[in-house]
Amino acid sequence: MPQSRIILLRARWLADGLGSEARKDQEVLIEDGRIAAVRAKEAVAPPPEAEVLDLGDACLAPGLIDGHTHLSLTGDGRPYAEMFGETDEMMVLIGACNLRRHLAAGITTIREHGARNRVGFMLKEGVRRGYLGGPRLVVSGRPITATGGHFHMCNEVADGVDEVRRSVRRLVHEGADYIKIMASGGGTAGTIPGLPSYSTAELTAAVEEAHHFHRLTAGHCRASESMRRAIEAGIDLMEHAEFLDPDNRLRFDPKLAEILAESRIWVSPTLQASTSYARILELQRRRDRLSPAEEDELDHLEAKANARLDVMRRLLDYGVRGRVVPGTDAGAGYVAFGRLDYDLQLLCRIGFSPAETLEAATRISAEAIGMGGEIGTIEAGKVADLVAFDGDPTRDVAAFSRVAAVFQAGARIPLGDAASPASGR
Repeated sequence: MPQSRIILLRARWLADGLGSEARKDQEVLIEDGRIAAVRAKEAVAPPPEAEVLDLGDACLAPGLIDGHTHLSLTGDGRPYAEMFGETDEMMVLIGACNLRRHLAAGITTIREHGARNRVGFMLKEGVRRGYLGGPRLVVSGRPITATGGHFHMCNEVADGVDEVRRSVRRLVHEGADYIKIMASGGGTAGTIPGLPSYSTAELTAAVEEAHHFHRLTAGHCRASESMRRAIEAGIDLMEHAEFLDPDNRLRFDPKLAEILAESRIWVSPTLQASTSYARILELQRRRDRLSPAEEDELDHLEAKANARLDVMRRLLDYGVRGRVVPGTDAGAGYVAFGRLDYDLQLLCRIGFSPAETLEAATRISAEAIGMGGEIGTIEAGKVADLVAFDGDPTRDVAAFSRVAAVFQAGARIPLGDAASPASGR
């Protein structure tokens, strides 16, 4: 029989993703891609056949999880209509580039929230076969949407209970790991984010059919009424949760927050996307050289972002902190790949500690996507998906932006030029 591969990782600090502060002088023993032991440095002599790798002053943590991406989109500010003008073949190439950028940022697992036709499935298969380098993929395939609804260009349109059930069955048999349904309008031209797209009965049909096939569900819910209907339908994870009214104005609803908290549904607020954070940072960096139109844009975006962050602060008062799942919504708008750190910075701005932020992006995210038994913490038996940071992310959120090394199933990933941005044009 072939000899198993044994690796011993040593680091000055280790943050295990279980919510505690980082521990000093730790080492992780890895056998055949899984964690065999976590212990104090040099407490036990390493096996003679082990490959020893000392990461110096770095802090070793579980690989990060991004709960919301659109791999086939470029995140360069173009409208959806223009990005979806690409061919499926080009979208696969765009996705291949985006996979590398995310992996280089320490993101070892991605939940891919919707692409056209079979693009999402092809990207997952490419990673599985080793043709593409990137994080492990959990894919929805095409998001289910109503006629003319958000992301209707992905081509999984369903109206009414029977069509929704058929869509779920079709996606499951094509390989969907979970089911994504657009419960409200969104950024697609012609849709209204503040209005629901599906009835409670239609959403319930999606959830029941998905659960019949042992698949989790995720609902795109920007409108308050879509949030309410998704809760009634028993959705597993709610995306965005923006509390938008039909006039597209954001108004926090305490009663809705209360039933959301009681529901035990996971919440992915996609703060980077809903605050236009990357665009704000870009404009702030050249504040002294902005045109009058750009100055007005920055003022508008900052006011909108402050209102959005205030809604999330108020929602945290209802006890949902342990169910908040970070997700970039990368690919949409100006949300480029490789920047989950922006979402983690925003979690700290609404009241998370750096240690809570790490736990949200690792253990809690793993549980939310149904993979808590495999990834998300540094514990014996788990897959050895790991990231080393220059600094302690349980004390300093800026450390998330300083990735020193990435390991996937125990293998160190050559970062090389993987973090360099694609032109997207």
